Amino acid sequence: MGMSAAPMPTMDSLVRLSRARRTTAPPPVRLAVPGSMSTPLGCDAVAVPAVYGRLLLARLPRAGCVYEDGSRWWWIVPSDSDVALKWPAPAHYAAGALVPDAPARPGLIHRPEAEVPYTPPIPLYLALCRLTGTPPAWSRPVSA
Repeated sequence: MGMSAAPMPTMDSLVRLSRARRTTAPPPVRLAVPGSMSTPLGCDAVAVPAVYGRLLLARLPRAGCVYEDGSRWWWIVPSDSDVALKWPAPAHYAAGALVPDAPARPGLIHRPEAEVPYTPPIPLYLALCRLTGTPPAWSRPVSA
């Protein structure tokens, strides 16, 4: 007696499985900027492991809103702060300040006195490059 082949899934069952998998993942959380602050440049965020958080804060001339979710610190930067910048690992750039798969809802741990929530992205980028031993993108050798 031969073994019978398992029935092939139908397109309907594959679509249902795909939709079920999408609905089980929690939706990303948007970092909430304090209501008294304005965001004329939009908001994105840069996440770094929590072990780098205090080190970065100490190295920056000015820090904007910073959030913490248990394992990462999230820095609010102006929208499109990833244009022409390759943020070094283990940083994560989040367009729209959307926090995916946070272990806990991020809480505000640093608020600037300024009316805007932004950390200047270039000093943040340079400080992170220095901490991770990554040369800034513009100082890397260029091949022709």
